[in-house]
Amino acid sequence: MSEPSTPYQSWLESFASEHGATAGTVHLQRGDDLFLVAALNIPPPLMSAVQHVPHGKGMAGLAQVRKAPVQTCNLKEETSPDIKPGAKAVDARAAVALPVLDATGRVRAVVGIAFTEEGTLAMDREKSLMAAAARLPLADG
Repeated sequence: MSEPSTPYQSWLESFASEHGATAGTVHLQRGDDLFLVAALNIPPPLMSAVQHVPHGKGMAGLAQVRKAPVQTCNLKEETSPDIKPGAKAVDARAAVALPVLDATGRVRAVVGIAFTEEGTLAMDREKSLMAAAARLPLADG
């Protein structure tokens, strides 16, 4: 896959900065699967693993299927099968995958964001992040 595209990369960097995140990804849905279009502070060994996310796999895939945010309080220590082992390579703790829905409720993208602090995001913060992620510009989709 090609390098992450510039408009999505710029958006992700601004989104992460605005919300105090240390790492993040943007995946667009193509067919049933998700494909990476932007990444921030994702270690090189993990980049190849997150280029293509099969339907329902990992945090992004679960958010895609559930059409709801999927959280972990600590990427480094998570033992749930929902979190892929490679995610531990990201230098972050709390993380959330946010589905971006179109007007009909279909998933168009999933925004992943991770923070240095550990813990579960409060419901109001999760809702705020969902609303902000919904503003992802989807020029080609």
